[in-house]
Amino acid sequence: MATPLIVSEVSKSFVMHLRGGLVLPVVNDVHFSVAAGECVVLGGPSGIGKSSILKMVYGNYGVDSGQILVTGPQGTIDLASAAPRSVIEIRRDILGYVSQFLRTVPRVAALDVVAEPLVARGVAQEDARERAAALLTRLNLPRDLWQLPPATFSGGEQQRVNIARGFITDHAILLLDEPTASLDAANRAVVVEMIRAKKQEGVALLGIFHDEEVREAVADRIIDVSAFSPRRKAA
Repeated sequence: MATPLIVSEVSKSFVMHLRGGLVLPVVNDVHFSVAAGECVVLGGPSGIGKSSILKMVYGNYGVDSGQILVTGPQGTIDLASAAPRSVIEIRRDILGYVSQFLRTVPRVAALDVVAEPLVARGVAQEDARERAAALLTRLNLPRDLWQLPPATFSGGEQQRVNIARGFITDHAILLLDEPTASLDAANRAVVVEMIRAKKQEGVALLGIFHDEEVREAVADRIIDVSAFSPRRKAA
């Protein structure tokens, strides 16, 4: 599959029910594609709609109109109109996501948090834990933390667990929402190399990076989300 992700004519607004049903337009006529082996970065000022686009692609936000076409082994599905069960299946099999924040399960060890996406896809737990350990080692998370719940970790430690969890699978598409925001320079460099490796494997990556150095190191294209802003067009 040459182009596993196509976003076509997508628009989004929010209804402010506590303000009398005020409609707040977010983005209009968003259109782009991401090819296999390419890293496309959403650029533009804060508040312009970058995170909203990423959340629509992942299925966390609905769309007002348009299509989000995801192609996998079973064919092409429009995420914008897919049933909830289909969205869950796409996330398991095709579409990975690394958010800014780790949503932890109480009392679950960091090693198992990272391994869980593989276990959910049928990989034996021992094999999944070995792959999780390799990633945590690469990301310089101390071994004495692996058996502890990450809820008590520092922000940077939690983000390394989050990154390892997102990168452990072989999803055809990977969404990245500020993955290096809480990291020091050494671990930012590790993540840059991990992104480059995913590109070489043919993964299509769509991300947001406020760190200019990281953005320039990984981006094949930068899409200015300001071009899709209804506020800019109104001005």
